[in-house]
Amino acid sequence: MSNGVVTVDVDAFLLVVDSNGVVVQWSRQAEKLVGCTAEEVVGQPVAHLRTRIAAGVRSDARPGRANVLLPPGVDARAVGDLRVRPMERRDGTVEWAVFQAAQGGATIADVQAAAAQAWFAHAPAGLYVLDTELRIVSAGLATQIMGGVPAERVLGRRLTEVHSLAAPSQIEAMLREVLDTGVPAPGRVVRLSLRDVPGRACWVSAFRLEDQHGAVLGVAAVLADAGELEKKRARLRVFRELRARVGRTLDVVATCQDVVDALVPDFADIAVVEVVDSVIRGEDPPLAPLGREVPLRRAAFRYGVGEPEVLAHPAGDLHTLPFPSPYAQVLTDLKPRVLDLGPDMPWLSADPARAEAIRASGARALLAVPLALRGAVFGLLSLYRTEQAGSFDEMEADFALGLAAETALSIDRARLYTHEHTIAAAVQRGLLPARRCSQTGIETAHAQVFGDAGGGGWYDSFTVAGARTALVVGEISGQGIQAAAAMGAMRTVVRSLARLDLEPDELLARLNDTAILLAGERAALPPSDPSQREPLTASCVYAIYDPLAHTCTYARAHHPPPVIVSRDGTAVEVPHVPSGPLLGTSDGPPFTAATVKLAAGGVLAFYTPSILPAVPSGDPGDQCPLRRILADAGRPLQDLCDDVVYSLRDGPRPGDAVLVLARTRVFPPGQTGMWQFGPDPEAAGRARAHVRRKLTAWKVDEETAQATELIVSELVTNAIRYGTPPMWLRIIKDLNISCEVHDGSSVAPRLRHPGTLDEFGRGLYIVGRLLQAWGTRYTPDGKTVWTEQALLPKPGAGRGDHDGAYGAALA
Repeated sequence: MSNGVVTVDVDAFLLVVDSNGVVVQWSRQAEKLVGCTAEEVVGQPVAHLRTRIAAGVRSDARPGRANVLLPPGVDARAVGDLRVRPMERRDGTVEWAVFQAAQGGATIADVQAAAAQAWFAHAPAGLYVLDTELRIVSAGLATQIMGGVPAERVLGRRLTEVHSLAAPSQIEAMLREVLDTGVPAPGRVVRLSLRDVPGRACWVSAFRLEDQHGAVLGVAAVLADAGELEKKRARLRVFRELRARVGRTLDVVATCQDVVDALVPDFADIAVVEVVDSVIRGEDPPLAPLGREVPLRRAAFRYGVGEPEVLAHPAGDLHTLPFPSPYAQVLTDLKPRVLDLGPDMPWLSADPARAEAIRASGARALLAVPLALRGAVFGLLSLYRTEQAGSFDEMEADFALGLAAETALSIDRARLYTHEHTIAAAVQRGLLPARRCSQTGIETAHAQVFGDAGGGGWYDSFTVAGARTALVVGEISGQGIQAAAAMGAMRTVVRSLARLDLEPDELLARLNDTAILLAGERAALPPSDPSQREPLTASCVYAIYDPLAHTCTYARAHHPPPVIVSRDGTAVEVPHVPSGPLLGTSDGPPFTAATVKLAAGGVLAFYTPSILPAVPSGDPGDQCPLRRILADAGRPLQDLCDDVVYSLRDGPRPGDAVLVLARTRVFPPGQTGMWQFGPDPEAAGRARAHVRRKLTAWKVDEETAQATELIVSELVTNAIRYGTPPMWLRIIKDLNISCEVHDGSSVAPRLRHPGTLDEFGRGLYIVGRLLQAWGTRYTPDGKTVWTEQALLPKPGAGRGDHDGAYGAALA
């Protein structure tokens, strides 16, 4: 509806009349009723018809009935009621459509009655109709769920007799006031606790019922479950309490006790705060991930249920976190964990005392949240709920994460924070990717457990040309800051080489040249430098996933091959490809690439050897445990990563355990367009037209669309002029706009810098100024020249709507 004008389907009407009173459409149904054909009527004034609309059509007319004069022999009952509606055309004019109302069609009163009946039968809230004595005369079927009593058994009783409400007199007063004054009470809802179901709350609202003459008939009362709203109010109370309590002192232990006092019992039944021992002593907090050997001190606790004797570790106790466990994982990646506690929890066996304490307390749900700030770990906040209070949800986890941030800030104010620590944190966090790379065709997640000596495990995932994704996992020899620096250098080189669109085996060959160069520079350091005696080598696996071809091509340098699990949980056969040599060495076989065909929904796993769980056979190459965990490929990737980490056994770990998971997706066919063309000079114009139609369908902004047309025109012209068949053009919309032009020639275009008076050579130069990136990919049947353009954010869109996709497009 626009400006009071209704846009409808013309085929549903008998005839359509324009603003000048001329018939512009005449249906077959009208021919049958009146006996005139469309050729006799269309184009004639409606006044010339023997069937004439007596009620005039005005520009402000509303849908209604019209009287008609019928020709001889036409039964009025066959015509029935006629109605008129305005109909808006694309040019802004208004035409008027006459349609035949259905025999026995529903009136507004019929619809209202049907709606009331449907509400009584299907509404999730309990609906009661009370008479003037406030006794129930009708009840909806949902009342059986609310009160556990069949609807017919509540008739004649009062609402406060059906439900054991906590404040019956308050409800009676509210209903009587609504009956007497006629003022409805949805705006002053009374919050009550139902004694029938402990812990639940309901909201009661009411409004007066009157007939068409204003006579009072009674009151309608609605009882609705207020569980979610109650949770929001409880969170608000907790937040206010936390802001009022926490931060009043610079004592770390007192601050932690204020936190648990604010959280129990409104948010959790049990709250425990464990703080890194060095933080309590005023030292700098350790950076994430927290080492398993770092001791934590039980700083504060509070129990809303049970007895303090069930504590596994009393206040002030010094201990380390069990590993593997959700507690340790929270302080590894600084993400909250929500778990339902049950008897079958393998990680509980790592700390029998804590497991016994959980069972004795009656806890049934755990929310573990990191106390962290700027990548530094201050401690751990563990919240428990009993069976009566229910589980935690994701919204509460986010809320608790905010509370934890407030707590960490207050703890941070209680100790000194040095400038050197800030620099160290920035360096460490800058070595690995800040965000996961998730595109239309793939979703990724990762996990990392650092080794005892601080190894050089690393990973990366980023976009490459043609909506493809590069996945990298590697491990640098050595430890400490030198290994971290080499890791950062190797990651930077991989990204730089990937922009050249090299095949995985060729990229590893060039990466090996870089590693040899870095190793030579390290060997040339003075003998007094400890790193001079440490060799620089690295293992690596590099893969490219193409969502349009549904293939994954990978090559490896002395690194385990990927594990691939299909959507139904079965393992996908990975081709046996000889592993290349360690990076940084000049001896060994050449690098070889392999291609695997993948279906949507499958999971690819790239890892370092330390991530593999302990195998009873002792064979470190046995990947069955990892495949067994990944068999449920439909679960969230981060959950699968956590399960792999939980399967690790505690003990010495020589290197970093790194895991990168990628789930393939179906690339929407509507986001690509492909056209074949031949060596025809007019092909460039047709290509521009194809691209324009596709970009218009994608609603791409005009600036980007014009630039794309110019790019396609130049690339297609170059292919026609210098290339050979086969020739095709493909355009892809993902996080950016990609154009690919293929021809059978292996001669690559060269970007020239023409002089002021040069007449030729400017095409590719101009195109290069419009692009984010461009390059050439060689194939067995020729070459493909590709370009990428970033999509501009839509006007008025919030920053949060585009930061992820737009930032990834510019990566």
